[in-house]
Amino acid sequence: MDADHKLIISYLVGQRDAACAKVLIDDLKSRLANRVQLTTDGHKPYLEPVEGAFGDDIDYSMLVKIYGDSPSGEKRYSGQNVIGAKKTPISGNPNLQSVSTSFVERQNLNIRMGLRRFTRLTNGFSKKQENHCHALALYFMFYNFVRIHKTLKVTPAMSAGLTDRLRNIEDIDALIPDDEPKKRGAYKKKN
Repeated sequence: MDADHKLIISYLVGQRDAACAKVLIDDLKSRLANRVQLTTDGHKPYLEPVEGAFGDDIDYSMLVKIYGDSPSGEKRYSGQNVIGAKKTPISGNPNLQSVSTSFVERQNLNIRMGLRRFTRLTNGFSKKQENHCHALALYFMFYNFVRIHKTLKVTPAMSAGLTDRLRNIEDIDALIPDDEPKKRGAYKKKN
């Protein structure tokens, strides 16, 4: 996620493993035109893919959270308390004051709140990965090109210079290939 334009640049549905980290980082690299500062969490499988994709052409750091004891009370759905964080420069010359995962963490919350497929223990929870992927693709397209960001006063795509006009749902619908079944109007009313 681009902190300046709030643009979601790349995403991947997959495991948190080295193979998926490589696919995600390679895709991210293919979408960038300039040197960037990148911050990841402390997940070690990011290290080799970032080096392989960017080499020395990146200012890269990791933000490793330090956890304490679990909060008292309900523990099934509660995470551990974050008691600190360590900012570790990995390559290049990252500005340590800008090292943050807050934008991505907030976006993850927005996704969980906005898509019922992420709400556990409900009938809307994703059961098929293909449907889950479609829902995310629609969400990210809407977020980047249709939804006006409150702080920016334009969409993230407009702020980043990817488009000069506000898109709408019909624009997204037009991107769906004709061979894909469209549910709208697909069922006739039975008498």
